[in-house]
Amino acid sequence: MHVPPIPHLTAADPELARLVEGEAQRQHDKLRMIASENYVSEAVLEASGTVLTNKYSEGYAAKRYYEGQQFVDQIETLAIERAKSLFGVDHANVQPYSGSPANLAVYLAFLNPGDTVLGMSLPMGGHLTHGWSVSATGKWFNSVSYGVSRETGLIDFDEVRDLARRERPKVIFAGGTAIPRTIDFAAFAEIAHEVGAVLAADIAHIAGLIAGGAHPTPVGHADVITTTTHKTLRGPRGAMILSTEEHAKAIDRAVFPGLQGGPHNHTTAGIAVALREAAQPDFRDYAAQVVANAKALAAALVERGFDLISGGTDNHLILADLTSKGIGGKPAAKALDRAGIELNYNTVPYDTRKPFDPSGIRLGTPALTTRGLTEAQMPQVAVWMDEAVTAAVKEDDGTLDRIAGEVHDLLASYPMPGYKA
Repeated sequence: MHVPPIPHLTAADPELARLVEGEAQRQHDKLRMIASENYVSEAVLEASGTVLTNKYSEGYAAKRYYEGQQFVDQIETLAIERAKSLFGVDHANVQPYSGSPANLAVYLAFLNPGDTVLGMSLPMGGHLTHGWSVSATGKWFNSVSYGVSRETGLIDFDEVRDLARRERPKVIFAGGTAIPRTIDFAAFAEIAHEVGAVLAADIAHIAGLIAGGAHPTPVGHADVITTTTHKTLRGPRGAMILSTEEHAKAIDRAVFPGLQGGPHNHTTAGIAVALREAAQPDFRDYAAQVVANAKALAAALVERGFDLISGGTDNHLILADLTSKGIGGKPAAKALDRAGIELNYNTVPYDTRKPFDPSGIRLGTPALTTRGLTEAQMPQVAVWMDEAVTAAVKEDDGTLDRIAGEVHDLLASYPMPGYKA
């Protein structure tokens, strides 16, 4: 059953209520290992579903275009102050609707159409909004991409430096969606300063790890920092932009009125709750456990013959090339889902297959760590993954169904926030 209960939705729209309840049970029964997903607390769920959704609030605290902002101003200010305190920054904007709009605000703040931006190539582990060709950021700006070493799977800083010196970008993005190793923000900052570029750190995947002390912070290195508020931070689906005081006005103007109208106040409230939770001592334990689980799982997968990009992980994320297993990422991901293990197919560096049928899978440990799993369960997870991939090659649905039952039995002992069995 969904928690908090949804009796009014059930009465008003039973069809939709059944779908919501079905999704809640699915999230409970699956070993959720999509690296960008997590479970929010019931407090975040409650804050995200209040009467705050009724209120329009264009502008910023004390400078709104609508009356009746006495409480909304306080809520947004609370979220801002908590973000500044948690990450140790001068300024925070908590209004971006999600990570892509937050990154677009960086472009609007510092670039004109046609200016050059340097970001990580999407197939190498970057994000669409770091200048990839199919994104507006790749269509409106002159995008140049860096990648990783073919030998090590690590970011090639010689390439980054050479490209920056030759192309003279106005903005350099550090971060991405499939980077399993620690990001050296100091190295990026050195290059950005040399060429006079703004360094934008996209920490969407690792914000919770940074808040919990499990990954080095870009603060003091990056001029501006963007992040989603879900993923490892365990907040609602929103975003923040953190910056030095020098860039505060440009960022705020870019978000509103540059890109957005009124913020989603109910989301802002959920962000405020998540930031308070992330400031508690037990969140540091959580962040450390996320990394410990990922390292334990990576080691167990390597033992079973999986080819991991860069050989392992330093954070929450694992990227595996399944070529040696005789299967592509897409059929493997579908088979694993049937086996009760939810992850996504993903391109790997220098992939020879197409993006919608790539060689790899991407997985992570944030959600299973929230459920309470530890290093002790990771070898069994690796066994299940190996058996499921082998079963997929053999088209052995019986084995997949057997694994799904075993996964279900394991997870019955680990409560899920937002669901009561």
